This record gives sequence, C-alpha cells and structure tokens, in this order.
Amino acid sequence: MRRACWRASPARRFKKERGRKNVLHVARRRILAVLSGAALAALLPQAADAAYPEQLIKIIVTFPPGGSADTVIRALEPVVTAELKQNLVIENRAGAGGNIGMAAVAQAKPDGYTLGVAPAGALTVNPHLNSSMPFDPKDLVPITLLAEIPFVLVSSASVPAHNVAQTIALAKAKPGALSIGHGGNSTAMHLTAALFTQKAGIDMELIPYRGTAPATVDVLAGHVPFAVLDIPSSRQLILEGKLNAIGVSSGRRLDSLPNVPTLAEGGLAGFESIGWFGLVAPAGTPADIVGRLNQAFTKALKDPDVAEKIKTLGAEPAPNSPDEFGRFIQSESTKWGKLISEAGIKAN
Repeated sequence: MRRACWRASPARRFKKERGRKNVLHVARRRILAVLSGAALAALLPQAADAAYPEQLIKIIVTFPPGGSADTVIRALEPVVTAELKQNLVIENRAGAGGNIGMAAVAQAKPDGYTLGVAPAGALTVNPHLNSSMPFDPKDLVPITLLAEIPFVLVSSASVPAHNVAQTIALAKAKPGALSIGHGGNSTAMHLTAALFTQKAGIDMELIPYRGTAPATVDVLAGHVPFAVLDIPSSRQLILEGKLNAIGVSSGRRLDSLPNVPTLAEGGLAGFESIGWFGLVAPAGTPADIVGRLNQAFTKALKDPDVAEKIKTLGAEPAPNSPDEFGRFIQSESTKWGKLISEAGIKAN
C-alpha cells in the first residue's frame, strides 16, 4: 500500500516564500533606519558648527563706552560682521577691574554667542590680589589677543635724567627720595613702575593717581620727577621736549615714538610690561567655533584701516592663535604673580 505524501500546492508555496521575503525586507529596512540615524547623528554637530553663526553674537566689554577696549572692538566690528555674515551686539559691563564682565562670560552658555573682551588685570593680576574671585580664568577659553598698550617712563624736563642709566644713578644717589607717578594702584602702569624699580635695584616711591591725566599734569609741572604714562597722553609732550622719554615698556620700539628706546635697550634686559586685552569665550566652546572666531578677528586686526585706528589710541594690534594667546596669559600670570608677591602689592 503506498503511503500518502503531502505536498504544498504551488499557491501555498508562493505565499510562504513571499512571507519570508517580507520578513527580510522589514529587517533590512530597520537596519538601514538604524544606520541612517547613527550617521545623521554623527553629522549633526558638524552641520550645526558649519552653520555658525546663526544668530547675533554678544560681546561683553569690561570697561565703559569710549575706553580703548570698547573703541577697538567697535573698530573691528564692520570687518568681523562681514566675515561672519552676522551682526555683533556690544554690551558694556564695567566694574571690579573687569571681574564683573568676565564672570558673566564665564557663566554663559559655551555656544559661541557670548564672548568677552578680557583685560590683562582680570586674567593675570586680579587672581593674585583677590582671595575671592567671581570666576576662575580657567572658566574661559582664549580666542585671540586683540591689542597691546605700551607705556613710557618719563621724567620732568627739569630732572637731569634722560635715559635708564642716568635714572638709576640718580635714584641710587638719593635712595627713597625720588618718586614715580602712575595711573592707580594695581593697574598695569603701577606694575610697570614696580617692575622698573625691581629690575633696576633702586628704591623709589610709587605714587598712585586716579588715571593717567592727573599723573601727566603733575610730572609736567615737576610735582613728581618721574611717571609711567600711556602714549596718547605723553607723545606730543615728548615730541615738544616738555617731557624726557626714558624708555618705552614694550619689547620693541614703537612706530609712534621710533626714537625712544625700550627700557630693555636702556639696560634692563628682558624688560617688558604692557597693558593688553583679548577675546575670550566660555570654557567648553567647540574648537571649530573658536577657530572660526579667531579667523574673523585676526583678519580684522590685520586690516590696514582698522590697524591705523587702533594705533591712534596708543595701542598696537596683536593678533595671534588661541594656543599662543593661552601661553601668553599663563606667562603674564606667572610674571605678575611673582612681582606682586615680592613687592607686597595690595588691591585697592
């Protein structure tokens, strides 16, 4: 007797095969969806950064309107705006030697839409003078140095000292009897005067004034024999012979006073003391955004018309890379921290 053998009909076999193909198709679609989602997720940050900036960029300036930092940023604004294809909003938050404005930047979202113009004091001097700071300089990431502000050590026309050697000789002949006026306690001009006496090994009283203007008036009148002044307030008086220029505090001679040697050239090897300010962002700002901002601002600083405007303020354009600016901040902090400790300089 022959066994019965069951075989699926052609229609039944077709249906089964179609079901298997459907399962494979669904599985394939799910795998592709997962892979596509992962690829899209990987690309999204790049796409977002590539689109930067998509909104207004706020720049917090730590000094009042009309000051050198404020004026420099406004001079850079047209070129930066054209380069980034986005407008800048400048907000002035003065006070506490730049600490108030820098604290606001440090606490902002690190997305490249809040930047700050950081002064030298806030990043490299204040931390050594104040035990309680509203921010840590490490909460900020450097973008570029913007400008350097050199100073000049001058003497009254009646003082028989026209260079570094004569000044040191006069001070050593009268220890503690001579004085140097400057623009205020813990300012860059104060630190410049302190560094000068330290490197020269002389004893001179440092007299604080409420800014450069009154210090200029007193040294011009002979009420103080020496003063550390900024270039705009002293240049014409030097050119007219009403003040003797002992030396400029920068590492190289200035275009605005080409015949005045640096203090280092005068005999104080390695002497360099400048005021400066640079552009920073909150720590955690993506590196490609920092790079984009660096590119835009350094381009503006190298623009001949912009550079000329900055020089009329007595400042020097100083574009550099984020890494270079970071190393500069560290070196300045080390230098001034050492001086503040050794000279016993106190906050106002």
